[in-house]
Amino acid sequence: MAACFAASCGGPQTTANNGNKIANSNTKTPVPSYSYDIVKTYPHDPAAFTQGLVFHDGAFYEGTGGRGSDTFHSSLRKVEIETGKVLQKHDLAPDYFGEGITILNDKVFELTWREHTAFVYSLADLKPQKEFKYSGEGWGLTTDGTLLYMSDGTHVIRALDPETFETKRTIVVNDERGSPVMQLNELEWVKGEIWANIWQTGTIVRIDPANGKLLGRVDLGPVVEEEQSQNDKADVLNGIAYDEATDRLFVTGKLWRRLFEIKVKPK
Repeated sequence: MAACFAASCGGPQTTANNGNKIANSNTKTPVPSYSYDIVKTYPHDPAAFTQGLVFHDGAFYEGTGGRGSDTFHSSLRKVEIETGKVLQKHDLAPDYFGEGITILNDKVFELTWREHTAFVYSLADLKPQKEFKYSGEGWGLTTDGTLLYMSDGTHVIRALDPETFETKRTIVVNDERGSPVMQLNELEWVKGEIWANIWQTGTIVRIDPANGKLLGRVDLGPVVEEEQSQNDKADVLNGIAYDEATDRLFVTGKLWRRLFEIKVKPK
């Protein structure tokens, strides 16, 4: 949309009757920035290449990546929060690289990276029930309780029908300058917002699912640096889980030794 500037619109800025200047329609509102406090630290499997993280009924469900030839491999697991102990586990076939997960209607949904396949498991025992095919890459996955929301490494999030995996609509995510926010990775639904890790950064962005507008940026750079300084195998920040009942937020990363409960606060 073209902007109307004073020099091309026939004169200087006008003022409203109360004497206040009319706001410049071309002004971009800054996106709020947030930091955090660490509430509690939990153990995390340092061999888990975390691709998806969900809190459900007092436990974590975690999707991990890797292929059979790697030192780590893809799995879906149920994890005890306080100890990090794996309570249940399903290993993917060696030719699949696991990605984001979410839980809906007593089912666990798991994406794969470049295999164009989503798996659906029984929540009770993690046994495979069905699979779907999709185009493009699979990165992050979450749900609002009705639809699934999937990222693919671009600035576009797909809203999917959980029964068919059909795309119902797309959400284009741009920053305050109108530039695409690329490499949206692991996703989590938090109080009506989509929270997304930006791959290879210490940033989580908060997204309005109605229009893709950025609602905030959470800077987790310090916790990434702290983990990587103590763990030379630690990879990027990746993993967001939200406990709606107690309003708790958890984050971790690939091959991290720790998982953190955090409280987000304005910078």
